[in-house]
Amino acid sequence: MNFEQFQNQSRLYVIGALDPEELEEFEEARRKFGKKAEDFISKCYALHEAFALSLRPAKSSDTIKERLMAIVKAKKQS
Repeated sequence: MNFEQFQNQSRLYVIGALDPEELEEFEEARRKFGKKAEDFISKCYALHEAFALSLRPAKSSDTIKERLMAIVKAKKQS
């Protein structure tokens, strides 16, 4: 595996999308590329975390609260 392939695999590694065979090959390349590999993986994790933190929930929390309260009221009336 060359470093460009390693970079592509790193992105999949960070999100847990490598199958066991790919993971074994990835870990071997990770050892081969050493610090350069670890630095790139760290960047991928940082981007992954930044992306996750930038996401907004699909529904607003007010909508979720209203649905929950409606369920609670319905159960009380039963």
